[in-house]
Amino acid sequence: MGYIKKLEGEHIYLAVPKVEDAAIYAKWFSDFDTTDGLGNSAMVVTVEAEEAWIQKIQGSLQFAIIRKEDNTLIGNCQILGVKHIRQWAEVGLFIGEEENRGKKYGQEVLRLLLEFAFGTFHLHNVMLRVFAFNERGIHIYQKIGFREFGRRRESYYAKGRFWDEIYMDILKEEYLKTEKKKQETAQK
Repeated sequence: MGYIKKLEGEHIYLAVPKVEDAAIYAKWFSDFDTTDGLGNSAMVVTVEAEEAWIQKIQGSLQFAIIRKEDNTLIGNCQILGVKHIRQWAEVGLFIGEEENRGKKYGQEVLRLLLEFAFGTFHLHNVMLRVFAFNERGIHIYQKIGFREFGRRRESYYAKGRFWDEIYMDILKEEYLKTEKKKQETAQK
């Protein structure tokens, strides 16, 4: 069975994760290039553990990132910690293979997540966390309109040294303003 689409963009769509993809996730979670950015490089993952995780998250706001041109799984994303009374949540994402990074898939995923969070859930504030060595990610987040609001200094050891964990957020009106400017520029 194919993927069940939830949110669709131009080049990717977000879908319900499939248990059949557990081996791919296990491979990614064994790759330091992927796990360093997620903060879980010390974790050891088995295919069976990934199968159990995928079954556990069914019905959550966890999505497989699928490249539309060939229906290939390229990563994962989520909206977590939704607090409706406070109108905030957190987002996270990763692209599994280096060959799929730097192709603007992450930007598209983040925009889909923000549209869902601000539109469907009527949230006001969305945050994310990123490690200071992830300059590519930080650049993308700033481009979309995220702003740094704090950091936990030297809280993560990876790649032979300590790194800051950076906290960034965006308000609904900031996102809408950024997207409006983007559309106006595209129309010119």
